Amino acid sequence: MLKLIGAVASPYVRKVRVVMAEKKLDYEFIPEDVWSAQTRITESNPLGKVPCLVLEGGEAVFDSRVIVEYLDALSPVGRLIPTTGRDRAAVKTWEALADGLLDATILARLERHWPHRQVQERSQAWIDRQMDKVHDSLAAMSRGLGDNALCSGIHLSLSDIAVGCALGYLDFRFPEVDWSTPYPNLQRLHERLMQRPSFIDTRPS
Repeated sequence: MLKLIGAVASPYVRKVRVVMAEKKLDYEFIPEDVWSAQTRITESNPLGKVPCLVLEGGEAVFDSRVIVEYLDALSPVGRLIPTTGRDRAAVKTWEALADGLLDATILARLERHWPHRQVQERSQAWIDRQMDKVHDSLAAMSRGLGDNALCSGIHLSLSDIAVGCALGYLDFRFPEVDWSTPYPNLQRLHERLMQRPSFIDTRPS
């Protein structure tokens, strides 16, 4: 059986879990705190990051983008990533935008809360720079979505999953960022996604 090593609060892990649920794949979830002194994540991923997918033969696949690509190819049912061409590039660009937003939020959060750094050592300019990326990404998502119900085409795709996980993480870790008021189309998308069991069951906590 596939084993997914991850943290419930990680938006990248959530993206993989949502994909696995939508693809109806069986797996064992192994919680891991990579910040703990007792973490053993480097035994599977030398980068020390989650998510990490351990295959039945023991081989490890890491980085959420690589993992979801692998998972989507396991079954032709409910394909989430087009196989070729411009449509595929569009979906992967949506994913890159959503993941880039997450990268910026996590860098800002670490700068604010990293326990091994004194308050006077924290850089508000760095935090502001990252949050500017967040707001620019939200604006780009809203423009790209427009009046459409979904990000790419008329069926659920990885575009929607990636964006939904990014918006959910903002609500979870950055409740002070009001993205729903200026971008009601993103709010409608998020509400639609949150009706799916795959998103309900993976809500961060």
